[in-house]
Amino acid sequence: MDVNAEITHRRIQPALKNLYSDVMLILAIDTALAACAAAVLDTSAGIIAQESQAMKRGHAEALMPLIARVIKASGVAFTALDRIAVTTGPGSFTGLRVGLSAARGIALAADKPVVGVTTLTAFAAPMVSENDAHRPVVAAIDARHDHVYFHAVAGDGRSLIKPKVASIAEALDAARFDAPHLVGNAAKILADCWPADAPPPFKVDQLAAPDIAWVAWLGAAVDPDSSPARPYYLRAPDAKPPKDPLSGAARPPAS
Repeated sequence: MDVNAEITHRRIQPALKNLYSDVMLILAIDTALAACAAAVLDTSAGIIAQESQAMKRGHAEALMPLIARVIKASGVAFTALDRIAVTTGPGSFTGLRVGLSAARGIALAADKPVVGVTTLTAFAAPMVSENDAHRPVVAAIDARHDHVYFHAVAGDGRSLIKPKVASIAEALDAARFDAPHLVGNAAKILADCWPADAPPPFKVDQLAAPDIAWVAWLGAAVDPDSSPARPYYLRAPDAKPPKDPLSGAARPPAS
């Protein structure tokens, strides 16, 4: 099932209690975009500790101290966690690697499963879950060079346009879904180019990064078998390691 549809079906919101038959403790991590954030979720009580810092660079230096503060504030030991959730992209190549490496390292050390949550889903899920009018939602992330990553979903969470990278002009095809709710760090980009002959967007939520609380709730809801903690690329990253990292390195003389 589409994750957004499942979230809508269960009406998951950060303030709700007793959503699961089994209580879970989730550590959520997000470094995919312009924030460094972590939270601890108790599914029976809600978010019990969280911290988010706006930043475009410096995630590698900031993340582990931030996680340590959040864990300390929560009073939950790493070994007591049930799973780790981490954003997988689309997003910054470097930022994604920082968050994924930290999540995998903590999961390995604590012997816990780690799950991935896409940034587009994390942007869209709260809008879908709170959408009583069942308006379509378009989550959009700036992909630069006049392109966006975007995902259009119906008011009940069904996918209308699957996640993709496209030119702004192509993404504006979402205008055919009638006054959608735009969300994400490219929401205003789309709104500013919205076709004059189409109904204007119902609402524009320009957000630099997803709400870390929702990353946690999604991390609790997804199936670990179908939500791997690996980069979610809709196009090849701009930065690529060399095929042979030692090809240009000096080699010792043959003996």
